[in-house]
Amino acid sequence: MLASFRTTGSLARRAASASQRRFLSIHEYQSVNLLNSYGIPTPKSIVAKSPEEAYSVAQNFGTDKLVIKAQVLAGGRGKGKFDNGFQGGVHTIDSPQQAQEYAGKMIGSKLITKQTGAGGRICNAVMLAERRDPSHEYYVAVLNDRVTQGVVLVASNQGGMNIEEVAATNPAAIITTPIDFEKGLSKSTALELARTLGIKEGGQEEAANIFINLYKIFKDKDATQIEINPMSETVDGHVLCMDAKFGFDDNAEFRHEDIFTLRDISQEEPSEVEAQQAGLNFIKLDGSIGCLVNGAGLAMATMDVLALHGGNPANFLDVGGGATPETVKKAFEILLSDPKVKSIFINIFGGIMRCDYIAEGVIKATKELNLTIPLVVRLKGTMEAEAKAMIKASGLKIVALDSLDEAAETAVQLAV
Repeated sequence: MLASFRTTGSLARRAASASQRRFLSIHEYQSVNLLNSYGIPTPKSIVAKSPEEAYSVAQNFGTDKLVIKAQVLAGGRGKGKFDNGFQGGVHTIDSPQQAQEYAGKMIGSKLITKQTGAGGRICNAVMLAERRDPSHEYYVAVLNDRVTQGVVLVASNQGGMNIEEVAATNPAAIITTPIDFEKGLSKSTALELARTLGIKEGGQEEAANIFINLYKIFKDKDATQIEINPMSETVDGHVLCMDAKFGFDDNAEFRHEDIFTLRDISQEEPSEVEAQQAGLNFIKLDGSIGCLVNGAGLAMATMDVLALHGGNPANFLDVGGGATPETVKKAFEILLSDPKVKSIFINIFGGIMRCDYIAEGVIKATKELNLTIPLVVRLKGTMEAEAKAMIKASGLKIVALDSLDEAAETAVQLAV
């Protein structure tokens, strides 16, 4: 039983995280361009979208000492592996020929890292950057903090590594500085932070300006997170942002068309993109029971009950309160596109949502999509009686049940 509760708790956390995902991520080369537009220094870098373009970029770069980086929205690229067997998404190169060779192995292939899952993510471009030798690496991030209920700048002199590991092994190495939302980060505070981190006197001014301008981007562009790992102090005395990760609030899309046009849907799960276009909240998971529910809370509860009965949900799908029969059909199409789905469980509480609309959509989808896998339906609330009558009159093989436990257990048994 304890194992069951651990499983359900994990599923609930994943669903909660999924339902709250509201940020756009952009590629590293796009992040570099944004940093540079605010006067934040980075190594010179140029993107290439073909092996031939990589050759041309390297030939005209001005130096042979370059780094080539696969542009994939995932961490751990350096230790990743491509599906063609090529090891590593980050390499040093010394010639245009090597740039072309490595780009040919990266572009068009999928990079698999700890963050991508076994399927990996397609690499459509590489970034070539000048090599700048660091004497020390730092971690810097600007993010919203639940404790202070405001924006903070998080910094550490132990950069270039997993910050979660630093937090676990040496929490004193992490410095958190609250930022006044309206006034931003003062120059005196920024300089004091640079000194505390141990940055040499010649680089403290550059570091302070980086801190100040990172917050300006954060506020101006409605970012949810900016992470620089590492920010490097170079052997020639400069401070540069070597790598950057940005997240932006989807709710602010109407204010930032320039940012949101950078979205790369090739880096996203196709079924999630399709669902979003249909106005559905959908997150793909690893199980065999397709779920169609209204309301994020009920969706998480449904996942929990399935897990308690030994099942594993294939998705988080919240059709919301304004679903129509057409929306329900689209939801079915998305569920059925997953070959791992062996049964479908529909759990609807009709408050704003009318159960008869769901029933109409279920019947329509079952007929038009030639549904062959078992379908379990639980409908409670507004227009419940009418919905049940519609399902009964349809003559279709739909298992309609009232008890949540019984319905979930049946869906689990039918998915075997």
